[in-house]
Amino acid sequence: MSIFQGFAAGTALAAGACLLRSEYEKNQLSAETFFIRSEKLSGPEKTFVFLSDLHNKEFGEENRRLLQAVRRAEPDAVLIGGDMMISKGGADVAVPLRLLKELSQIAPVYYGEGNHESRMKWERETYGDLYERYREEVRRLGVIWLSDAHISFGNEAEIYGLALPKPLYRPGYPRMAGGFLERQLGKPDPGKFSILLAHSPMFFKEYAAWGADLSLSGHFHGGTIRLPVVGGVMTPQYQFFYPWCAGQFERDGRQMIVSRGLGTHSVNVRLWNKPQVVVVKLRK
Repeated sequence: MSIFQGFAAGTALAAGACLLRSEYEKNQLSAETFFIRSEKLSGPEKTFVFLSDLHNKEFGEENRRLLQAVRRAEPDAVLIGGDMMISKGGADVAVPLRLLKELSQIAPVYYGEGNHESRMKWERETYGDLYERYREEVRRLGVIWLSDAHISFGNEAEIYGLALPKPLYRPGYPRMAGGFLERQLGKPDPGKFSILLAHSPMFFKEYAAWGADLSLSGHFHGGTIRLPVVGGVMTPQYQFFYPWCAGQFERDGRQMIVSRGLGTHSVNVRLWNKPQVVVVKLRK
């Protein structure tokens, strides 16, 4: 065997091993807990489960394993970060609706939309009124739909849901116009703990400056492949080695948690990047 043949064979074996590893990882679930403290909070500790980027993935029959992971956390609320389906030339919403029905039996559910939900209203020629029909079905299940809207959670917190416009999902590094968040969401109450469901983590600087005490994002699928020290390799917007692909980040005393997500689409690969159930513990 020549050196070239040996190299080619080794490369093929390595690629095959990576694909097998990816298929294994895509079916695993990792529940990870983050602790957030704030002087704005004085009551008992609150637990939130944050789920993002399901993309029609099922962990066991009718998402049995995912539901078990949520129940184990005993959440006070479940927060949805968007992209629960895949909308590319069509959209099947049966999987997220089944999951939301079960989640609503566990705890109150608050739903912020991602680009796959929004695409159904951006591209009417493809999706017709599917966005409205899906939203109404979600609401019928008792889920609170937050699209450029907010709602109080108890006496000390407010949950905001931001619907980012299509230009802010362009490949590369789009910029958010000054004052955009205030125009969409108004001003947050500085005396209350503000939770912002914002699908893309790209604009953490703007989220923090606006007043979000905790931003919850996803969208980047953990960077597809995660490497030691380096982190995520590639985002869906074709940024490479972007620093905010997954994890917890801080800016001027404000926090952002970026979920690795649950499913995949288009680039159906996960390496060293297990699907994630985010558990958030809020306390003083």
